[in-house]
Amino acid sequence: MIPALREQFNQQFNQERYENFLSELQKGYPEIPFRVAETPIFVPKALKEKLIAAGEEIINVIKQPDFKRLTEASIPPEWKVPNENKQPHFLTFDFGICKNEDGELSPMLIEMQGFPSLYGFQHHLADTFEKNYEIDPEVDYFLNGFDQEQYVTLLKTVIIGDHEVHEVALMDVDAPNQKTAIDFFVTQKILGIKILALEDIKRVGRQLFYEENGKKIQLKRIYNRLIFDEVANRTELFDSSFDPRADLDVEWVTHPNWFYRISKYTMPFLKSKYVPETFFLNELNSIPVDLEHYVLKPLFSFAGMGVIIDVTPQDIEKIIDPHNWILQRKVSYEPAVESPTGGVKAEIRMMYLWPDGEEPQLCINLARLSRGKMIGVRYNADFDWVGGTVAFMEK
Repeated sequence: MIPALREQFNQQFNQERYENFLSELQKGYPEIPFRVAETPIFVPKALKEKLIAAGEEIINVIKQPDFKRLTEASIPPEWKVPNENKQPHFLTFDFGICKNEDGELSPMLIEMQGFPSLYGFQHHLADTFEKNYEIDPEVDYFLNGFDQEQYVTLLKTVIIGDHEVHEVALMDVDAPNQKTAIDFFVTQKILGIKILALEDIKRVGRQLFYEENGKKIQLKRIYNRLIFDEVANRTELFDSSFDPRADLDVEWVTHPNWFYRISKYTMPFLKSKYVPETFFLNELNSIPVDLEHYVLKPLFSFAGMGVIIDVTPQDIEKIIDPHNWILQRKVSYEPAVESPTGGVKAEIRMMYLWPDGEEPQLCINLARLSRGKMIGVRYNADFDWVGGTVAFMEK
């Protein structure tokens, strides 16, 4: 998107250099099971400023005094967790890169989460790009004036808080074997915290413990990477560990309820030129005459599962739980990233850390490149110059 930097990178690129880059990226870690793109994205200042403005508009809605009331119905009753705190610790907003009416590149919101993303891996990925290619010093993957030391300090503040490192653990259902486990291991290297599978944690009364070298250690704060959708039909796992929905003496980073509150469910409440028109399906008075310009999304799914791109009236009529679906105007991505074989579509995730009692801070980003019908890695397996990457933005 910055033509001079794109040309400079493409001239440096060859397959051998890319393979060396991937080898260094994985050194000391398990094999990465998703595709990492050949290139970062170079974002001009004008687009960066729009991305920042779009994020600020969304945050203003989240900070409204009545936000919890507006989103109370987003939490499935069977998955509501007690002792919810005042704010999420993480915010991630995914923007498709499009062209506006004036022909300028502009972001459009696709997804949003009050849940952690790849806060460890993205730093490692960008750092590896910088070590393997000549990246112009006038662009940076950090935002808001952050540098490596400041970022790691804030990450520690948010995830570890006031606790000792051994009292905090990253937790997922089968943590070492998750598709994003590379992020878990990078985070462990940066912060020193444990990585625990659900089954590694045992409940005694209201307290949680894990065992190390035959000794029981109390777990006081959980860096939560468990998505309840993944265990919805496997709640027997809780019998030998603990039920996250119990009233426990543990702090959540971030509390599981925020996964639902800040999600696709939030999008109908957002009115912005950076947000596509979105309706709760049960509140739709009539089916739009230009239905081909809309996409149908289930509220409670992730990684693009269940999305209906080419919607028909029959698809809508077949929905038996319309309160769990949204109808959203389609976003037309601009193939703005120039590869050796033509333009590639891009999506940029703006990633915030929100320390307890403070303000959310934009600090880093994630990007995806796509040639497929959808952006996710699973939809681009047969292409090159696609996959997960990072944006270097003009200072």
